[in-house]
Amino acid sequence: MTHQFGEADISRILDRFYQRVRADEQLGPVFAVVEDWDDHLTRLAEFWSSLMFTSGRYKGNPLAMHLIHADRIRPAMFIRWLELWRQTTVELAPPDIAGDMQDRAKRIADRFSLMICNFENLPEEAKAPPVSPVPYRISSLFDEVTLPRALLGSHALKAGTWAIVRIEEGQVRYRQDGMPDVKLLEPGIPGLVPPEIPHSLELAGRVKLRIEFYDRRPTAQH
Repeated sequence: MTHQFGEADISRILDRFYQRVRADEQLGPVFAVVEDWDDHLTRLAEFWSSLMFTSGRYKGNPLAMHLIHADRIRPAMFIRWLELWRQTTVELAPPDIAGDMQDRAKRIADRFSLMICNFENLPEEAKAPPVSPVPYRISSLFDEVTLPRALLGSHALKAGTWAIVRIEEGQVRYRQDGMPDVKLLEPGIPGLVPPEIPHSLELAGRVKLRIEFYDRRPTAQH
C-alpha cells in the first residue's frame, strides 16, 4: 500500500518550513512577533487543510493578521518565503502535491504583496519546478549478507538528505516507524527515503540492492 498524503503530512511540512523561516536572516525578525508557536502552527495546519482538502477547518482572516504588521513587510520577503516553501514541499510531499502547494502559495503571496506592499506579480521563478538532481553518492552492491545490519533496525537520514533504495534482484520490505503500511521493493519499484523519518528495511530472501543518496528530493525514481 502507498502512503496517502494527509493532515499529518501538512503538519510535518509546516513544522519544517517554519523552523527554516524562524532561522532565516530575512524572515526571522518578522515572525518573532509570534508568541505562541503551537497555536500558530495549529491555525496554519487548519488553513492548509482547508486549502488542500476543503475541510473548512480554518475560520480566520490571514490577510488581516498580516496587515497588522505591514510596516515590517517588504516584497522581497514574499520571494524568500516562496523559496523556503518550495524547498520544504519538494522534500516532504509527492511531486504533484508539492507543485499544487507551491502554486497555491504563489497565489497567496501575489495577493498579499499587492494588498500589503502594493507590489504586483512576484517573479515566476519563485515557483519554478526544480531540476531533477543526480545522486552525490551511490553505495556498493549489497546482498543479504553484506547489507549493513544497521539498515535492518530503525534509523533515519540526516536533515536534507534523501535516498533511493534500488533493488537489482529479489525483494526488500520498507517500513516507516509508526506507519502500518509496508512497501515491497523489487526491481522497477524503488523505495524513496525522506530525511529525518525513522524507518527500517526487512529482508525477504536473497537480494541485491544499491542505495543512492541525494541532497534534495529526487523528482524521478525509475
